[in-house]
Amino acid sequence: MSVAAPRYDALVRAFRWQIPARFNMGVACVDAHADGSGKPALVFEEESGTVRAYSFDEVKSLTNRFANALLAQGLKRGDRVAVFLPQAPETAIAHLAAFKAGLVSVPLFTLFGDEALEFRLAASGAKALVTDLSGLAKLERVRDRLPDLATVYLTGGAAAPGTLPFDAALARASDAFTPADTGPDDPGIIIFTSGTTGNPKGALHGHRVLLGHLPCITFIHEGMPRPGDLHWTPADWAWIGGLFDVLFPSLYLGVPVLAHRAKKFDPEAAMDLMARHRVRNVFLPPTALKLLRQADVRHAGLALRSLLTGGESLGAELGAFVKERLGVEAREIYGQTECNLVVGSNSDFFPIRPGAMGRPIPGHDVRIVDEDGRELPDGAEGQVGVRKGDPVMMLEYWQNPEATAAKYAGDFLLTGDMGRRDEDGYLWYVGRADDVITSAGYRIGPGEIEDCILKHPAVALVAVVGVPDPLRTEAVKAWVVLKDGAAATDDLARDIQDFVKTRLSAHEYPRHVAFTDTLPMTATGKILRRELRARG
Repeated sequence: MSVAAPRYDALVRAFRWQIPARFNMGVACVDAHADGSGKPALVFEEESGTVRAYSFDEVKSLTNRFANALLAQGLKRGDRVAVFLPQAPETAIAHLAAFKAGLVSVPLFTLFGDEALEFRLAASGAKALVTDLSGLAKLERVRDRLPDLATVYLTGGAAAPGTLPFDAALARASDAFTPADTGPDDPGIIIFTSGTTGNPKGALHGHRVLLGHLPCITFIHEGMPRPGDLHWTPADWAWIGGLFDVLFPSLYLGVPVLAHRAKKFDPEAAMDLMARHRVRNVFLPPTALKLLRQADVRHAGLALRSLLTGGESLGAELGAFVKERLGVEAREIYGQTECNLVVGSNSDFFPIRPGAMGRPIPGHDVRIVDEDGRELPDGAEGQVGVRKGDPVMMLEYWQNPEATAAKYAGDFLLTGDMGRRDEDGYLWYVGRADDVITSAGYRIGPGEIEDCILKHPAVALVAVVGVPDPLRTEAVKAWVVLKDGAAATDDLARDIQDFVKTRLSAHEYPRHVAFTDTLPMTATGKILRRELRARG
């Protein structure tokens, strides 16, 4: 039965991209609102409970100072600045200052281990890094293998040999700065994303990527900015979700952002935080929503008006819980690091169909296509494709022309997600076209984990797959063939898990380790992961 959606149809017909000839994300997010009025930009709650607010005027001064400090260290336009910090004002300041200076920022997840950190710093050729004492401890173990990394800034008032104190660098620098004259296609940020084989790839985005996110943000958080809007997410600011679903578009729209991320998501603490700060807009991944439901937490002081969720399918039951417990509609979005926020749902524009990803956000042309980029009829399964030329689309994979070329077919970027479109234009997720694992909202490539586990002295062969998990959608499972003489024990399984945790990241370690004598392979020696997934 056809669904009438006149408001949505009118939006799609009327939409026109307005991309200026010159555009700088740092200027647009900060300077545009720094009018001397003291308008709030960031509210930071530390783990201790101390709260500090920063106005757009203050953030303009701080970002100007850090931009001057970076250039004084000899960095030139296009050089990379890595940011290895949790949610904090310094994180936002470092990224925004890099944008203003015409540099390229590289967000790094604080839970990365030594190998994950080293690879991304080396691959990006980062010349400067901003981190804290926790990050420095990891960096020191790999720094001698990073010849490009010349400058390390240390936050939190700490001091250490071979580093520059971040606060002192800002205090010494001038707050007068003329931002770089950047165009929308000039490089602004590299966000690494997992693939199915080999090392992660760096999705290089131009300054226009921020403008590409705005249609979805205003579609989901209808009317943003409204008086009293305050945006928060527990998602780390090292990923495209935390940065471009929340931080940068909110600042662009003049909406303040709450910065606070506990080491572990605590449902009661999250509800209390949202109530105390009167958070109005929130991005909560489905795993966080599942934990809230599991904990059965209630709080009378919630004041939410809009909720974005995405990264994995929500389902009718969880959607109903959000409406009943949080008082708002759960509005799902779909996207990926290379091309984010292109599909979404909002019942103000069309009825939500539980289980569907939604419909294309106005401005984004999303189709179901075959492997050659040819559009398929409604009901047919194929790859979710996004038409080339979309402002939210990456420029390329950093220094990886082969992978860049393979990402496109015909007129479309291929997401690697299989889906179908129904007769009313709703898009439905079917599964991955490759072996990427979706776990707690993260997309995890098996290749990097397998490479890491193979370095364990007891391991001869390994294959990593995703297996069903009621909380995370999928959990990482490693099927391990041991070397002669190694015994398959629970202690060895735990040792392999710890091996990955310390070298890659806590979100990538295999929650399940199974020992096997052989791995199923094709005649050409390729591991048949689908057979391993079928084993459970």
